[in-house]
Parts: sequence; C-alpha cells; structure tokens
Amino acid sequence: MHYDIEINNLSFNYEGTNVLEGINLRYAKEEFLAIIGPNGGGKSTLLKLMIGLLEPSCGEVLLFGQKPLHVSSQIAYVPQDTMANKDFPISVLDVVLMGRLSPKSTGRYSKEDKQIARSMLAHVGMSDFETHKIHALSGGQRQRVFIARALACEAKIIFLDEPTASIDTAGQIAVFELLKELNRTIGIVLISHDVNVALNYATKVAHVNKTLYMHDVPSAHDFKLFQNQKAHVCDIELISATRCNHLHPKQNL
Repeated sequence: MHYDIEINNLSFNYEGTNVLEGINLRYAKEEFLAIIGPNGGGKSTLLKLMIGLLEPSCGEVLLFGQKPLHVSSQIAYVPQDTMANKDFPISVLDVVLMGRLSPKSTGRYSKEDKQIARSMLAHVGMSDFETHKIHALSGGQRQRVFIARALACEAKIIFLDEPTASIDTAGQIAVFELLKELNRTIGIVLISHDVNVALNYATKVAHVNKTLYMHDVPSAHDFKLFQNQKAHVCDIELISATRCNHLHPKQNL
C-alpha cells in the first residue's frame, strides 16, 4: 500500500522532558485519521511535527516521501483558536482568499483566485455568507469558513487541531459530516476531544499518550447507537462494542 505520511521511530523532547517517544505511523490520504488521547499526551505536538512546525528530536516524518517543509504547498492546517481577535472586520470571502496566498503572491487576488474561493465556500455550504463579517458567524459556521480557506490552497491533506472545540453537538456533527464528505478526495487528519464523534466518522484512530497505538475503527454495525444523537455513550459502551487489538510496546519484547 502507498503511504502519504510515514513516521519512523520519532521522539520529541521539550526542555528536557520526553513528550513523545517511539512513534511510528503509516497513513494514506484515502483514510480519515482521528488522533485522540489525554490532555498533555502529545496530540498537538505530534500534529505540529507532521506538518513541519516542529522538528523531531530523533526519527523522521515524511510527507509524500519528503520532509514536511518541502511539500508545505500540498498540505493545509486548521489550528485551534484560528482567530485571536474575532472582532477583526474581515469578510468571509477575504478569509477564504487567504488560502490563495503564497510566497510568490503580489498581494492582489486574481479572478481565478476569487473563483476558487467562491467555489470552496459553495463546497462547504457557505456561499450565502461571503459578504458577512467573520465575527458575526456561529462557531460551526466559522469552522466551515476556515475549512474552505484550507481547501482554497488545493491541499492534498488537511490537518485540523480540535476543529469542533467549543461548538455545540449539532455543530460538531455538521463539521464532521463535511469532513467525511471531503475525505472522498482529500486526506483528513485531525485531533478530536470527543472520542464518540470521532469514532463515528474516522476510519483510523491513533491514541497518543507519549507513545502511539493505532486502531482500525469497527464497522458501522458495531456503532448503531451513534446514529441517535441523544443516546448516552460512555467508555462502558465503547468497551462492550469492540475489542482493542493493538500491540503494546512491551508485547514486542
């Protein structure tokens, strides 16, 4: 199988603390990968290593067979807290047009840039909001606009850091439905704080807590209860629904 992301024996140290160790991962962009784990377990650090914002202390990360910074034009990143100042007076269309910027940009957008930006807004169902100010939108609507901005750069893989944080349940479902649809043609790698929602949409789940354990997501038949948004789901149901088949490091000895 061809892999678009390969991580080999990666470790990362920060101020003398070993944040990640022995990380190995294989990912093809046809997959929807959700990264879960406890707070402080290294999820965001791993995502930043994947896209080249951080350098491994040892080991390597390869995107499309190259170092991340060499292929930065082929990926897009949607971070948490995308807008530090949500009251900044910028329109939805202008936000999406930022995705067309590059080191060679002259500061002026072409007719093609605007056509692509409007096409991406249509793709995420936000065409009617292009003249609205970004701060006037709901959290879920803003996330759709930020995803449209990522799409505007024509990336092969989109990386998202908790895209549904601080969004209500209905908004979370809408964002995940959109990402699932996009995954037909674009790779999706995201950090999720909600394991229940992630399991209903991802095809692969990586549990990160200093080390990484990869899981295949069980079939939809095993998760029929997720179809009911009002259903109670907790760790007991998850444990009952499926069995963990990952191999722990100590079992390799």
